[in-house]
Amino acid sequence: MSEYERQIVLDTETTGLEYRQGHRIIEIGCVELVNRKLTGNNFHQYLNPNREIDQGAIEVHGITNEFLADKPVFADIAESLVSYLKGAELIIHNAAFDVGFLDAEYEKLDEKASKIAEICGVHDTLLQARKMFPGQRNDLDSLCRRFEINNTHRELHGALLDAEILADVYLAMTGGQATLTLDASSNDRNALDSAKTQVNFATLSLPLVEPSAEELQDHVEWLTRLDDKVEGQCVWSRVNAKSGEVH
Repeated sequence: MSEYERQIVLDTETTGLEYRQGHRIIEIGCVELVNRKLTGNNFHQYLNPNREIDQGAIEVHGITNEFLADKPVFADIAESLVSYLKGAELIIHNAAFDVGFLDAEYEKLDEKASKIAEICGVHDTLLQARKMFPGQRNDLDSLCRRFEINNTHRELHGALLDAEILADVYLAMTGGQATLTLDASSNDRNALDSAKTQVNFATLSLPLVEPSAEELQDHVEWLTRLDDKVEGQCVWSRVNAKSGEVH
């Protein structure tokens, strides 16, 4: 679980793949999570890069030079963006790419500008996914399939859309809320309430399967190894399996 109460899921689209070759950011999309819940306090901006977009990039995100002609330049939104991001933990897929472009944009405005990692925490979901699923494809589309997250509306890349999808993926990867719904509709709540009343668990007769002595010993050894890994913070190792009392 993150130590940050406020998290910003961020994505960018760019004119090309390498900021060191003068490529620029053309779209920034952010969604805010507070205590792992979507707030609706998003940040989304298209930007005029004052340069041509590579054709290969246009084929990925569909953003054209003509579309960006009347959009603000990065300098126009730099202050509001840093105010929005400051103090939060950024959740980014392949963070080195987006952070590198952001740092390059701020450096163009001020060579002494703070690096993004100096004003925010940064969590890379690509690195996290590679640890969780070594040897497998861990791009955003693959993770959506793995966690059964619907991204059929994603025909082209878009910074805000990808940030919204990544937020869903991040929540699923970290074992918590797996939907970005702000609040269930009254119909949804009624359906849930109805479903709860359809089963009377008090009348159910469930079989009780007692573990063998060997299984109990395996369980104790597994908890001991787990407790060592988390430096004595495993709750289950402090619970008496027979009496349920915490030691």
